[in-house]
Amino acid sequence: MSTHPGPPHGPIKVTVVESPSCHYCADAHQALEQLTGDGHPLEVTTLDVRDPAGQDLMRRHGAGMSPLVLVDGAFFSQGRLPRRKLARHLRKCAERPHITTGA
Repeated sequence: MSTHPGPPHGPIKVTVVESPSCHYCADAHQALEQLTGDGHPLEVTTLDVRDPAGQDLMRRHGAGMSPLVLVDGAFFSQGRLPRRKLARHLRKCAERPHITTGA
């Protein structure tokens, strides 16, 4: 077994549940684009709050406003995306060692 820095399996998955004409949603996408440009390996999935999958996530995470942002399936924020907090969180995810098994 060996330990390697970085995410255990590829990019960090970010899910954004957004509503139409939402300024915070547009801001969240802009922030995610910037973080990707800064070298964070992100895989962003966007869902509409009106879609059944989007409604389910909003209900499951008790989100009252858009965008709902999940990082690797876990609640991160709702409403305005805290950019600095997300950048810190992504750095920690990238620094976290993961274990691989090999012969």
